[in-house]
Amino acid sequence: MSFGGFVDANTFRQKFFDFFKSKGHVVIPSASLVPENDPTVLFNTAGMQPLVPYLLGQKHPLGKRLVNIQKCLRTVDFDNIGDNTHHTFFMMLGNWSLGDYFKKEAIPWSFEFLTKQLNISKEKLAFTVYQGDSKIPRDNESANIWLSLGISKDRIAYMDAENNFWSAGETGPSGPDSEIFYWTGKSKAPNKFDPYDENWVELWNIVFMSYNRLKDGNVKELEQKNVDTGMGFERTLAILNEKESAYETDLFYPVILKIEELTHKDYEKYKREFRIIVDHIRAAVFLIADGSVPSNVERGYVLRRLIRRAIRFGNSLGMDKNFTQELAKEFIPIYKDWFPELSENKDKIITELNKEENKFRNTLVKGLKAFRKLSKKGTLSYKEAFLLYQSYGFPVEMTIELAKEKNINLDLEKVQQEFKKHQEVSKKGSKQKFKGGLSDSNENTIRLHTATHLLNEALRRIVSADIKQKGSNITPERLRFDFNYDRKLTNEELKKVENEVNRVIDLGLKVKKVEMSLKDALNSGAQAEFGARYPERVTVYYIGDYSKEICMGPHVKNTKELGHFKIIKEESSSAGIRRIKAILTN
Repeated sequence: MSFGGFVDANTFRQKFFDFFKSKGHVVIPSASLVPENDPTVLFNTAGMQPLVPYLLGQKHPLGKRLVNIQKCLRTVDFDNIGDNTHHTFFMMLGNWSLGDYFKKEAIPWSFEFLTKQLNISKEKLAFTVYQGDSKIPRDNESANIWLSLGISKDRIAYMDAENNFWSAGETGPSGPDSEIFYWTGKSKAPNKFDPYDENWVELWNIVFMSYNRLKDGNVKELEQKNVDTGMGFERTLAILNEKESAYETDLFYPVILKIEELTHKDYEKYKREFRIIVDHIRAAVFLIADGSVPSNVERGYVLRRLIRRAIRFGNSLGMDKNFTQELAKEFIPIYKDWFPELSENKDKIITELNKEENKFRNTLVKGLKAFRKLSKKGTLSYKEAFLLYQSYGFPVEMTIELAKEKNINLDLEKVQQEFKKHQEVSKKGSKQKFKGGLSDSNENTIRLHTATHLLNEALRRIVSADIKQKGSNITPERLRFDFNYDRKLTNEELKKVENEVNRVIDLGLKVKKVEMSLKDALNSGAQAEFGARYPERVTVYYIGDYSKEICMGPHVKNTKELGHFKIIKEESSSAGIRRIKAILTN
C-alpha cells in the first residue's frame, strides 16, 4: 500500500491561512474540544461553536475577519467510522465575517481558493443553495454569484431547509447556506448535478447568518449579518492527494504503518479494523490533551468507549499486549506543531491510555470467552447479554456490536430495556449532547459564569495562591469549577471560601471588560485557564479591583445581581484536581 501524497497536511493548512490573511483575516487558535460555558454540548462539534458570543454581536478583540482550524469531535457518525469520509475527531477549516463582508465576497473567495490555490477543476465541482419557503425567499443571489463565476446552471441545485438552512435552534440566529461538492466517482463528473448521488462529497459549507428566529415562528433580519464557513480538512486533503480517504494521507499513515509492524498484517486486507483503531486513538489523544480522563459519565464515558473499542479491534488483529501508547507516540509528532498541547501533555496521554488498557484487557479476555460460549447456539438472550455486563463488566455496546458482526440473534429491544439506566449514560455521551447550538446564555448561566470568577479568586486568597482553573461547566442550575489542589478541602476552608464570595457579592462591585494584548493581560496578573490557548488580543473582565480574568463573557454588570452563593459539593475530579459545584439563590 502506498501511503502519503504530494500535498502534505501542513502545506494545505498554511495555504488556507495565507489565502485568507491576504483577504484581511486574522488567524485565531483552535479552542479546546471541551466547550467553555456551553452546557448544550459535551464537545465542540463545529468551528462556529467557540465563536458564538461574537456571532451574537460581542466584539472580537482581533476584529471582524477571522480564520482558523478548529478541533471538533462528534459521535453521531460512530457507526460509519471505517468508511472513506467519517471521523470521530476531525478538523474544520473556517473563515468568518462578523458583520463585515457577505455573499458577494464569501462565494468568490471560496471558488478562488479551490480553483486557483488548490488547482481543483471547476468541472468537478457542484453547488447547492436554499430553495426558500413561505417566510424566507429563494436564495437567487447566491445562485447568480455562482453563475457569474462560470458555473453551469445544471451544477447548481436548490435544496430545502433540511439541507440548506442553518439554524441555531428553535429560536436565534439562522440563515441559508450554500454547499460545495466534489465529484469522487471514477467516471467523468456528470453534467447534471444530483445532490443525492454519493459520488458527490461535500467539501465546504458557507452559512449566511441573516435572520433571527422568534418564539412565534416568525423571522426578522439580523442587525449583524455574519458569514460562517466550514471546510472538512481531512476530506479535502484526501481529494488533493487523490486518495480514497484521509487514512491514506500523512494525517494517519505513520500510525497505520505502526499497526502493520505490530500485527504483521496488511492494511488493505483489514482496512476497517485499522481505520477504527487509528480514528479512535487519535480522538483519545486529543481528548486527554484537552483535559478528559476515562470514566463512566459524559466526556469520560465517550473517551473510555473510544479507547476500549480500539483495544477490542486491536485484539482481533492479534495485538494482545498494550499498544495504545505506541500509537499515541506516533500521533503526537504529526500534530505537535499545530497543537502544542499534545507535546505538553504527552506523559498524561501515555499514562491514561496505559491505565485504561490495563483495566480493560482482563475484562476483554474474559468477556469475549463468555460471549463465545453463550452465543454458540447462534442466539443470545437479553438476560445473557445482561450477565456479560453484570458478571464480566463487558460493555453493552460491545455485546450488541459483536452480535451484529457474528450474525447472532439478539433481542435488541429487550436488551435496551434491561440496560436502560446504562444506556441513558451512553445516549448522553454520544447523541443528546452532540446536537450543537448556541451557548445557553440566559440570565442564570450569566450569573453563574460571573460567580466562577469570584470563586476562582476566593480559592486563591483563602486556600492557595498557586490555584489555577483547570476547567469549568455551567448550566442554568449550577456551576462546576475544577482547580489544581492535592487534597480535599476541609469544611472550614469551604465555609471561608463561600463567605468570601458572598462578601464580594455584597460589595456591589462593577464588572467591566477591557481589550488588550495577551502579553499585557498576563503581565497585569489577569488569571487564565491553565493550558488554554488564547489569541494575540484578548478580553479581560475586571470585577472591581478584586478579580481580573481573561474570558469571552458574558457577565453581569454588578455583583449585586448574583444573589447568594452556596457551595453544594467538593470532590476529586482526577489525580491532583479538585471540583467544586455551587449554586446561586435569590
